[in-house]
Amino acid sequence: MSAVGIETVDCVVLIVNCTTPPPHPGCTGDESDCKAGDARALASTMWLSFSRHVQRLNHSPYVLLSKVCVHQVHSSSTEFTDSCYDGLYPGHIHTTPIQKALLAVGSGVAALQNPYRHDMVAVLGETTGHLALINLRDKMRNDPEGNTILTERPRIRLSTLNLSEMACLPDRSFGREYCRFLEDNHVTPDSRADVKYVDNEELAYVMQRYREVHDLLHTLLGMPTNMLGEVAVKWFEAAQTGLPMCMLGAVLGPLRLNPSRLQQLFTSLGPWALHNGRRARCVLSIFYERRWEQNIEDLRQELNIEPPPVILSATKKRNT
Repeated sequence: MSAVGIETVDCVVLIVNCTTPPPHPGCTGDESDCKAGDARALASTMWLSFSRHVQRLNHSPYVLLSKVCVHQVHSSSTEFTDSCYDGLYPGHIHTTPIQKALLAVGSGVAALQNPYRHDMVAVLGETTGHLALINLRDKMRNDPEGNTILTERPRIRLSTLNLSEMACLPDRSFGREYCRFLEDNHVTPDSRADVKYVDNEELAYVMQRYREVHDLLHTLLGMPTNMLGEVAVKWFEAAQTGLPMCMLGAVLGPLRLNPSRLQQLFTSLGPWALHNGRRARCVLSIFYERRWEQNIEDLRQELNIEPPPVILSATKKRNT
């Protein structure tokens, strides 16, 4: 028999290729029978461990996978091996299609319960976005500026930005407005997690770039990080990127809005976001790090993004 398990640091152990509970081990004295009994005993131990983790899962509102290791029991031996996958890039965790499906379901449920669980939203995006990432990568390759980004691999982090200098830029410059967005909404560029579950190094960078320009997109669209602002950005991103995670957020996000916000979304912000998402230049193909001094209206015009029809103010409350 063989069994493959995933070990986690934080909450849950997912077991893949697990069958029904093995019978109680036994041994008649025959060497082959003893070996089989040993194998069954080991399988029984694994099943009991799995049951305990399932009970823990029933009391947990989310699935969080931080470290993946492979455990195998070989049919010809009772030896238990424990080895970690070699990554394609720093932090990479290899997962099978079945494991990706389990992660997608678990993270999707958790993200629906709490859309501000950015770790769960990240896992959902990575495990469901392969085809969309290929399309985005091809768009970047066909754009001179986007191709430069793929070649140079810039990162948007506190360690790569000079926020003090950007804060001194003129009003309405893109860099100044981005700093104002960070201050007003109490967010930081380092809040975006590193990619782990994308099994292609270049596509992993595309996902990382999407993740790190998300706040820049908030700035360009003039949307705060309250629920209405996040849903409007998701509508834009769904039309722009085709990522299933964005589509799910665009469809289910409105369920968390109160009636007045819902009317605002459907009558003005939603149609505006979809229209601009479809017609705008690929937002991943902009070397934003070289555009800080550019006027934000000029940058919007270059990207074919119209100003928002409604001005939303930042709020500390995230339930509206």
